[in-house]
Amino acid sequence: MAEVGTLEAKNSLSSLLDRVQAGEEITITRHGKPVARLVPVAAHDREQARQAVERIIARSRGVTLGGLSIKDLINEGRR
Repeated sequence: MAEVGTLEAKNSLSSLLDRVQAGEEITITRHGKPVARLVPVAAHDREQARQAVERIIARSRGVTLGGLSIKDLINEGRR
C-alpha cells in the first residue's frame, strides 16, 4: 500500500484517484502519521442490498413504541 503526504495528495488528487480506480489502496499521512485511506469503491451488489432490507424488515416485525406498531406510527403521522 502506497503512502503519500497531505501536500502531495492535494497536488495530485486526480492521479491518485486514477491509481485507486485501478485497484490500488493509498494511505494519506500528516506528519508521517496515517490519517486517511483512499480505497476503491466496492461493486454495488443488488442481491446483498435486497437481503439486508429483508433482514431489517424481519427484525422490525412486532416492534412497538408505546403500544403502537411502526405501521401505526407511520399512519398516525399521515393524519
